Parts: sequence; structure tokens; C-alpha cells
Amino acid sequence: MFVGKKVKLRGLKMEDVERAYEYMSDPEVLLNLSPGIPYPMTLERERQWFESQIEMKDTYNFSIEDIETGLYIGGCGINKIDWKNSIATVGIYIGDRDFRDKGYGTEAMRLLIHFIFNQMNINRIQLFVFSFNERAISSYKKNGFIEEGRMKQAVYRNGEYHDEIVMAILRENYIKSI
Repeated sequence: MFVGKKVKLRGLKMEDVERAYEYMSDPEVLLNLSPGIPYPMTLERERQWFESQIEMKDTYNFSIEDIETGLYIGGCGINKIDWKNSIATVGIYIGDRDFRDKGYGTEAMRLLIHFIFNQMNINRIQLFVFSFNERAISSYKKNGFIEEGRMKQAVYRNGEYHDEIVMAILRENYIKSI
């Protein structure tokens, strides 16, 4: 468990599944998470995803919990690790609308970055974000991520094509910032 001022990152619990299902049914969450068709999650699929995490070797998923209330508000984690090249690909979402735009996601990402660089000996953390997700881009920049490139018109949302942005932070830059 990793603790900040507003949130703590902890392991996934079975009791998170129903709330995660609610969050994954939120159109805003769906539109921002995956380049695929934003089709609502079913409770059964959410349970299957949760159970599949037990078998995963190179993914590390955390629940984001509000310290004050103990409420599960979202999730973050390492979606892929390239051990040879020392690269972790990460993702995050704040599912509870009441906790968006208040620094919870920024702090959760800061805790995740700290874990990756200080416990896993990774050199590069990267992520992919859609160009219309300005709130997330701002949060990532606060944590030291820089834009490295754009895949032009790589995602189709609401009748328009949008860029997918590649952002990253290197260990050496992280160390300079702390």
C-alpha cells in the first residue's frame, strides 16, 4: 500500500468489482480509456477481468482509495512491462465523478511513478492519452510527463478523428524533480 495526502494505492479487492462496473459504465470513462468501441461493461465481464488479474505476471493494478472516506474511487496500474528495455506502460482513471478535477488522479499517478522507479528499477514510464482528454494531459504534465509524439487521427470518437498522444517520463528526469 502506498499512501499520499488524499489517496492510497492498494491491492484490488472483490468488493471493488461492483463499483468498478459502475465506473466502467460511465460514458466519460469509456470514451477516455480505450481506442476501441466504447461499449458498456457488464458486471460479469468486470468480474472476469478481476479474476484474470490473479494470473497476470507483468501487470500491476491498484485500487485508488480516498483516504478520508475509504471509498474506492478509481484505478491505476502498469498495463505492460518491457523488462529488456526497462519500460512500463501505465494507465489511470478516476471513476467517481465527485473526485475528478481535484488532484486525486495526479496524486495517485505520483504514487504509481514512485513505486515504479523506486521498487521496480524501471527506466522509462510511458502512457497513451487521447488529445481531447485535456484534464488527463494536464495531470500527467504535473507529474513530469512530456509529450513525445502523436499518432494523428488514431482514435474515432463522437463522429470525429482525434490524435493519440504518447507521453513519457524518464528515471533521470524524475530523480532531478524530487
